[in-house]
Amino acid sequence: MIPFVDLKTQYREISREIESAIRDVMEKTDFILGEDVDLFEKEFSEFIGTRYSVGVASGTDALHLALRAAGVKDGDEVITAANTFIATVLSIAYAGAKPVLVDVDETTYNLDVNQTEKKITKNTKAIIPVHLYGQPADMDFLLEIAKRHGVAVIEDACQSHGALYKGRPTGSLGDMGCFSFYPGKNLGAYGDGGLVATNDPEFADKLRMLRNYGQRKKYHHTMKGFNSRLDTMQAAILRVKLKRLKGWNERRGKLARIYGSLLKDLNIVLPYKADYGTHVYHLYVIRAFQRDELQQYLSSRGISTGIHYPVPIHLQEAFRDMGHKTGDFPVTEQCAKEILSLPMFPEMEESQVHEIAERIKEFYGSR
Repeated sequence: MIPFVDLKTQYREISREIESAIRDVMEKTDFILGEDVDLFEKEFSEFIGTRYSVGVASGTDALHLALRAAGVKDGDEVITAANTFIATVLSIAYAGAKPVLVDVDETTYNLDVNQTEKKITKNTKAIIPVHLYGQPADMDFLLEIAKRHGVAVIEDACQSHGALYKGRPTGSLGDMGCFSFYPGKNLGAYGDGGLVATNDPEFADKLRMLRNYGQRKKYHHTMKGFNSRLDTMQAAILRVKLKRLKGWNERRGKLARIYGSLLKDLNIVLPYKADYGTHVYHLYVIRAFQRDELQQYLSSRGISTGIHYPVPIHLQEAFRDMGHKTGDFPVTEQCAKEILSLPMFPEMEESQVHEIAERIKEFYGSR
């Protein structure tokens, strides 16, 4: 059996440090906004090169609260990619704004920057580029048009911990950068968790209030806030794992290169790596002819895969009120029919990559 992701093996390798970190929190009993939250925020800011980091309860909350900190409100519009996880668009809805979708680039699967400016209106308040699968979006043009139109750029870096765009970490390029620490992420907690990074002290101040009932001082509420705090326990776990993130990302890159060398001669589309940045391969996504049959074939041979994502946002029942129909975002729709995520995690053995490649070759060789 080859799992899609193997969190048990990773835990075994770091279990002593993890258990020590948890024990320390238990002994201090500072479970809410405790010392490890403050330390993790400082260490994460140092890792990505921002002045501030604010830990929150999830990646979805990071996006939602970042939008509110940027002043997004009812009636505003927020532009984002059509090909993303639903949390990106849900966060816009939570802020009371209207999601405005843009089709994606066929090579990177990220926001098509050439279509983005056409979607800006007088109601546009923010743009959310998504660094999907661990590949940075093309940020320079997005930042330039956002500046020209006076709109905020809030990066959805929930899948790109440690990825670089022209030498700068994702999440540090826009007005705010949002991260998820869902367990399967490159930097994952043992539960939900998220963070917003920024260089703006006003945004940082607003975020700290928004996550904690709108208060700076206990029982003195400056704004209508939320209960969205990164747990101290999760922060302690993330501190242990953050020290290893660079090495884990490098390992993912090596495994991706092995996949590429073994699969290059098949009639499938391999992940494209843009020359402006580094890809951290949160997911290793191919585009495959007879995708569903291939997935079933691999499953029958003990190989787990995923599809990220099988139903585009604009065709989801939950967002029927957006008024879109099949054909509105053709690249996104075509990708949804063809993409397949192969197993990818830093503890993976190279022999497992070879096994997966052999089974894929076997599938296409029999047809």
